[in-house]
This record gives sequence, structure tokens and C-alpha cells, in this order.
Amino acid sequence: MIARTTRSERLGKLAHNLVKMGVVEAPNRFEIQLREPETDIPDDWVLIDICAVGLCGTDYHIYQGKHPFLNYPRVIGHELSGRVTQDTGAWKAGDLVVINPYISCGDCRPCHRGKPNCCRNIEVLGVHRDGGMAPQIAVPSQNLYSAIGLSAIQAAMVEFLAIGAHAVRRSEVTEGDRVLVAGIGPIGIGVALFSRLLGAEVTLLDLSAQRLAMAKDQFDFQVSCTSISEAIAESGGDGYDVVFDATGHAGAINTGFEAVAHGGTYVLVSVVKDDITFSDPEFHKREMRLIGSRNALQSDFDWVISAMRDGLINSSALCSSVITLEELAEQMPSLAHARDDLIKVVVEFGP
Repeated sequence: MIARTTRSERLGKLAHNLVKMGVVEAPNRFEIQLREPETDIPDDWVLIDICAVGLCGTDYHIYQGKHPFLNYPRVIGHELSGRVTQDTGAWKAGDLVVINPYISCGDCRPCHRGKPNCCRNIEVLGVHRDGGMAPQIAVPSQNLYSAIGLSAIQAAMVEFLAIGAHAVRRSEVTEGDRVLVAGIGPIGIGVALFSRLLGAEVTLLDLSAQRLAMAKDQFDFQVSCTSISEAIAESGGDGYDVVFDATGHAGAINTGFEAVAHGGTYVLVSVVKDDITFSDPEFHKREMRLIGSRNALQSDFDWVISAMRDGLINSSALCSSVITLEELAEQMPSLAHARDDLIKVVVEFGP
């Protein structure tokens, strides 16, 4: 006799194989959904057991419906640490890794020029394709970096710091430079920390006195301002050798040109949908450099990992809280709307 399974047994078996994922179903709708795990893994990709996921401003913008390049529903999560699921050519099962979430095509001109961070066909995990707010994810082998010497929580904070580190590299900051960092969110803090590691004199600028006080208390920055005029006065009227904008606000970016010293550099780390305008005669008179900075390269990830491993970055001060996926479902509305006292919230999945 042929054994037959009942419909309830078949559904039970299917449900047993499903896993919980954090999904923004639509603007202002974050859900924990049961979905099938990844099974179709391309060649040269590696399956990773997710350990921890950092929450980014991008995740909050996706939740609020403010991201311009996203289709719903979307599994969020691009600040990721995990452990290799099984032995591969380059990795051993259990290896702790940082995941570079920028999936590049490898064929376009930027990729051929060693700039996969601005690949013309880039797909960012959690934005253009489903991310890592899930127990497992498959990624290209070349997008994995060893996190030996770090904890899983530390490793989940590498990516956002790498964005700041990349901006600092692009700026060519040197020892003794006067640096102004506008916008003291997580990215701005990363910019400030890595500028200081290179010996720069760093001034912080933000409208939030609460956020400035937190940054000064947690990271021992000495000088901060709440207006561009105050920042320029703090420089003695000469301006700053390098100004970084991490505000995400067009008005602030336009005003920031005023703070750049003659012969100085202005680095736009944040991205806005608006047009940016400035005085061309003033721009040329100062022989100013204007630089865009996007994502990060492996060298930036390596710099961050090394700095964290050597204790040059106070990672415990960066991590505001560690929560579960279930707690995220409850707290997402409040986290998205009130972040002045937060730097990084991390969702923990496994050891």
C-alpha cells in the first residue's frame, strides 16, 4: 500500500522549513514573515548564517517610504555579520565574516577600474535585492571579509564605519588638517573618528545639541557647533581644510560651501534628491575640490576591521542596544522617528 500524507501533514512539513525574516511589506508596515530559505545558490557564492544586523538610516527610510530606489516588499538589512555555513574553497565552516552588501556586476567600466562601489549595475542587499534580516543569506565569496578578532556585534558595525572611512580616504585628510563634519549621525561619527585617527583636528556640526553632547561624551570630541556661522567663527574665519557633509539635507549642503577654506576640499557623503547650488566665482577663487563619496571598498572595510581589532575605535560606545527580531517588530515605529540618542541598534540572530 502506498503511504499517503494528509494536507495538514504537507502544510506542517512546509511550515517546518520556513524561516522568519524581517520584511518591510509597504511604507510604515514592518512584519516578521515566514519564507522559504535560500536554496538556489550560484557558483562562487557562499551561504552565511547571519549573526547580527545593524539598523541603518536607509532601513528607517525604507520603512517610512522615503527611499527613491526600492520596490516593496523588501527584506531589509545590509549591515551584516555571519558565519560561513559550510567549507568552501576560501572559507571554513564557522568562520566569522563581515559581509560587503554591494553586489557589483564586474563588467562595467567602474568595476574594471577597481571601483565596484560605484558599479553602474550595483545591487545593494536590503535595497535593490532582499537583505540579511533573516537566518541565512547567500553572497558572492569576494564580498566576505574575515572578522577574526571581532565579536559578531562588532562585525555588524563595520559596514557603516567603512562608508565614513571611504569618505576620509577620498578626502586625502592629513595630520594637522582642520576638519568640519556636518551631520553627527552614525556616518558622520564614523567620518569624525577616522579623520581623527589620521591626526586631523575635528569640529562637529549638528542642529541637535543632544546629539552633539552624546558624541562629545562618548568619543571625547572637544569642539562642536550648532550653526554654520558658529563653525566658521570657530575656525577663526579661515574655514576648514576639509568639510564633510553627512546631513542628508540640501540646504545644509549648499551652506557648507561657505565653511571650506581656500585650497580646501568639500566631501558630500550624504545623498539628496535635490539640486545642489553654489557660487562659481567663490568656488574658483578658493580653488576648492568637490568630491562625492559612495559606499566603500575592501580597503576601507579592512581599515575599519583593523582599527576595531586594535582598540582604536570604541565599538561599545557605538552600539546603543542589541535587540531581537521580535523586539524590532515592536520598536520599529519609535526607532524610525526618534534617533537623537541612538547611534547603532543591532538585531541579534545567533552567536
